Amino acid sequence: MNNYFIILASGQSKRFNSKSPKQFNIYKNKALFKHSTEKAIKSNLFKKIILVVNNKKNIKDKFPKNVSIIKGGKERSDSSLIALKYIKKFKPNNVLIHDAARPNFTIKLLRNLIKSLKNNKAVVPFIHSKDSIKYKVKNQLFNLNRNNSILTQTPQAFKFKDLYILSNKQKNKITDEATLFIENNLKVKFIKGENLNNKITFKEDIKTNKTYFGIGFDIHRLIRGKKLFLGGIKIPYHSGLKGHSDGDVIIHSIIDSLLGAMRKKDIGSFFPDNQKRYKNIRSHKMLKPIVEILNNNDFYINNLDINLICEQPKVSKYRDKIIKSLSNLLNIDKELINLKGKTAEKLGLIGKEKAIACEVICSITQ
Repeated sequence: MNNYFIILASGQSKRFNSKSPKQFNIYKNKALFKHSTEKAIKSNLFKKIILVVNNKKNIKDKFPKNVSIIKGGKERSDSSLIALKYIKKFKPNNVLIHDAARPNFTIKLLRNLIKSLKNNKAVVPFIHSKDSIKYKVKNQLFNLNRNNSILTQTPQAFKFKDLYILSNKQKNKITDEATLFIENNLKVKFIKGENLNNKITFKEDIKTNKTYFGIGFDIHRLIRGKKLFLGGIKIPYHSGLKGHSDGDVIIHSIIDSLLGAMRKKDIGSFFPDNQKRYKNIRSHKMLKPIVEILNNNDFYINNLDINLICEQPKVSKYRDKIIKSLSNLLNIDKELINLKGKTAEKLGLIGKEKAIACEVICSITQ
C-alpha cells in the first residue's frame, strides 16, 4: 500500500461569499475539510494523507500520525505541486488529489480509483450532465450533446512519477490534474463517478435543511349524548368528548405537536377555552390556521406518528377513514401518517371507558 492522498483546502473561496474560507465552514456538523480527511483515514487505503491549507494555525484538530498538514500556494496548481514535492521523499507509487470542496464522495470510489490505477497512469471519475449544455464562441451558440459531454470530479488518481513530471513542466493555471494529461495528449482512464459527489461552490450549496420534532398530547372525558369526532370524522358511538370545542383529541394533539416543532407555544395560546367564539368549534377549523403558519414559514411535514389511547371504539375499524381525513386536512400524503390504537388495560379513566387520550409525535423540515 504505497498510496498517498492529497486534500487541497487552501483556496480563497471568492465565490463562496464568507468571512472565513469555504473549507472551514460547517457542513453536516463539521468543518468541510474534515469530511474528506476523516473519510481518507477511515478507508485505510493510504500510507499518508496530506492536508494542504492556507494557514496551518486554523487547524485545531488532532489527527493520526499519517496525516500531515502543510501550507499551500496562491493558486490551486501551486498547492498541488507543493504537496507533490512534499511527498516525493516518501517515493510514492500512487497519488490521489482531491478538492476539499467535495465532501460527499464514498470510500467505494477511492477503491475503484486505486484499482483502475493498476493498468492506467491517470484515472478520473466523471458523470454526465443533467442539464442541456450550450457553448458560446464569440456571438454564436452551439448545442453540445449531453452524451458526449462529461463532468469530471475529484478525487483523481495518478501514477506519482508521471504526474510529478507534468506538474513541474506546467506554467499555466489549471483547474484539475486531468488537464495536464489531456493537454499533453496522454491517456486518461475515465470511470463512473458519483452523482452525490458535488462540488460546494456557493454559500447556498452548503445550506442544509433543518428538521424539528414536536410532541402533542390531549385527553378528554367521555359524556353520553354528545357526538364523537376523531381525526376530523364523526365516529358512531354512544358518547362524545367533553370540551370547549368538539374535543377531537387527535387533531388537538396534532396541533400541539406542530406548534411545538415550530416553537409556537401551544393550542391554548391560539384558542383560549375562555372565549365564547371557540365554543363548540370543530377542530378541523382550529387546524387550518396552524397549517397556514406551517406553510407561510416554509415548513413541510415529514411524518406524523399517532397513538390513540382508548378501550372503545376500536381504532382498526376507522383507521383508514381517519388517515384519509387527516391527509386532506393537512394536505399531505397518507403514507406520511401512522395511526396506532392503544388501550389502558382497563386501568384508570381510560380503562373504565370514561376518557380518550391521544399523543402525537411529528417531524417537520424547513
